[in-house]
Amino acid sequence: MAIMDGDAFWAVVEDARAGVDDTRTAEGAEEVAERIENRLTELGPESAVAFALHYDVLGARSYDGNLWGAAYLMKGGCSDDAFDYFRGWLVTQGRRTWERALQDPDTLAELGVDPDDDFLECEDMLGVGRRAFGEEEAFYRALDAARGKLPAETFERPAAADDFDHDDDGEMRARYPRLAEIYLERAPE
Repeated sequence: MAIMDGDAFWAVVEDARAGVDDTRTAEGAEEVAERIENRLTELGPESAVAFALHYDVLGARSYDGNLWGAAYLMKGGCSDDAFDYFRGWLVTQGRRTWERALQDPDTLAELGVDPDDDFLECEDMLGVGRRAFGEEEAFYRALDAARGKLPAETFERPAAADDFDHDDDGEMRARYPRLAEIYLERAPE
C-alpha cells in the first residue's frame, strides 16, 4: 500500500469542500470532514489508509512554531491538542490556503474569519481515514504496515522554529502584522 500523492489527497479534500457554504466555521469544517470520510468509504480501505498516511505527512510538515503562533493568535491561545485540531481545520480550507499558510501564516488574515470565532478546529479530520476504513484495529495494523514501508524521515517534523512568547503583543505584531490587526486589541492612542 502506498501513500496517497498530494494531488489525489487534495482532490478528495476539494471535492468535499464543493457545496459547503462556509468551511471557515466549525460546522462547515466538520461537514467537509464528513464528506471526506464518505468519499474514502466509497474508495475503499486502501484509499482510507493512503489518505491517512498523507495526512500524517502533512501533520509532521506543519508542526511548525510559526504556524502555531498564528493559530495561537487567531484562537486566543492554542494547546498542543488544539494545534492538531487547528491544522485539521486548516486542511478543510483547501490546498491553496494550506500551502500559503505554511509558507506565510500571516496569509490566514485573508480568510476573513470572524475574529469572535476562536474555535477554528476540526478534530474530526484526524480520524477520517480510520472511520472510513471501518474496523479500528485492522486500520491501525494496515497503517503501521504501510508506515513501515516508508522511510522514517517521511514523518519527521521540521527543525524547531524560533521560540518566542505568544503572549508578547509586540512580538506577535512583528511576526503577523495582518493577523494582529484583526485579532489583537489595539492600544489606545
